[in-house]
Amino acid sequence: MTITIIGLGTASLDQLSMRAWEVLRRTEVLYLRTSHHPGLSDLPSGIKCRSFDEVYEAFDSFEDVYAEIAERILLVAQREGQVVYAVPGDPLVGEATVSRIRQRAAAANIQVEIVHGISFIEPCLALLGLDALDGLQIHDALTVAEQYHPPLNPALPALLAQVYSRSVASALKLTLMNQYADDFPVKLIHGAGGEAARVESLKLYEIDRSSQIEAMTTLYLPPINPLSSFEAFQNIIAHLRSPEGCPWDRQQTHQSLRPFLLEEAYEALEALDENDAEALVEELGDLLLQVLLHTQIAIEAGEFTMADLLQRLNEKMIRRHPHVWGDVETDGDLRHLSRIWQEVKDAEKAKTADEDKSLLDSVPRAAPALLVAHQYSKRAAKAGFDWHDITGVESKVEEELAEVYAAGTDAARAREIGDLIFVLVNWLRWLDVDDPESLLREVNAKFYRRFRHVETEAAKRGRALTDYSLDEMEDMWQAGKRLGL
Repeated sequence: MTITIIGLGTASLDQLSMRAWEVLRRTEVLYLRTSHHPGLSDLPSGIKCRSFDEVYEAFDSFEDVYAEIAERILLVAQREGQVVYAVPGDPLVGEATVSRIRQRAAAANIQVEIVHGISFIEPCLALLGLDALDGLQIHDALTVAEQYHPPLNPALPALLAQVYSRSVASALKLTLMNQYADDFPVKLIHGAGGEAARVESLKLYEIDRSSQIEAMTTLYLPPINPLSSFEAFQNIIAHLRSPEGCPWDRQQTHQSLRPFLLEEAYEALEALDENDAEALVEELGDLLLQVLLHTQIAIEAGEFTMADLLQRLNEKMIRRHPHVWGDVETDGDLRHLSRIWQEVKDAEKAKTADEDKSLLDSVPRAAPALLVAHQYSKRAAKAGFDWHDITGVESKVEEELAEVYAAGTDAARAREIGDLIFVLVNWLRWLDVDDPESLLREVNAKFYRRFRHVETEAAKRGRALTDYSLDEMEDMWQAGKRLGL
């Protein structure tokens, strides 16, 4: 059994190889991925053409379209002993059906012969005046359109083939807008390789408004900026750690960077608290810098690579969302989703469970004490170590407060206040406050605003703050409170 796959090129068939013409002249039935090709009128006479155009209308996803076409080609090969299948351009450039056919054929012990043709790439490069060695990325627009984020390095140019309709262009631009600006300048290349080839310059948001889109349309995305990619960032960090880099960066270790990781995390939280997007982009960048520094140190020590980190993280995200990537059904209730997440997480930990390990060991002890207290209480509660209702925790607050007043020394009183704080964290948990750290930051910010008001008012009156009585400062404090500070 044999499957022969011919590349028909991008325009007329006068550029086909002698091998391609030989196969076509001996072919009675030619299967076409699509009948939308300008050179089909030049086929040898007597060939019966059967296209798969209707398959595109029968399925909702292009993945299913490609799978269906591949399946049909294999069935013909098994039934007839041989089949000739033709695609636009070159079979091994941007042809998703061909890769599927080759995989399935290998498993079924069916031979596949590839007869190459001129791909869409060469004429597109000629029209654009580009060199493919500039890091050109080649993708199937149909595959990209079905994703939520484009699999593209924005620092490098890209060609996206098969933008064959305005509906494809519409879906494609929505995916691309997750990385490129709406008004990013792009080019649509129509009829590449033919006499009527033309390049249309427009903004990304406009591509589905083009009236020139046809079966052979390709989208060109120029590079954004050499420093706009994750890869460029990794290269900079690796350079800094190299012998030609920075002495300070070379000296850093996982342990020496610990305080910077905490500091950058807190600064990012501050930007979030202030709803400052400009500060947030800066602080998240600084936080990402710490991740890349630690990863580069790990690479040099042979511990793990960035690919290891990303693969493990991606696998975890998919594994912990079985209602998205699996067959688990959910009604969308957030508590139900939280239970699903926790169940998967518990199953993961069970695989590496240590009998001597505590339920509390997964809480990082270096985390802020308020967060640790909250997580300890949550994990203990999940094991059943909790009050039956909220009145129990309220009574415990009263009990701990009484012990504070009953303490005989300052040291004992401080310890009792610590116990009281822990119970208050539990009370917040019962009140569905899942982030007491943020709550306390809000209280701190409120105190800052009101005390700053007191300082400002004191300065306006020409006296030092320490010259005011407590009652006078209280009046200024209450005035700030009335102002909504």
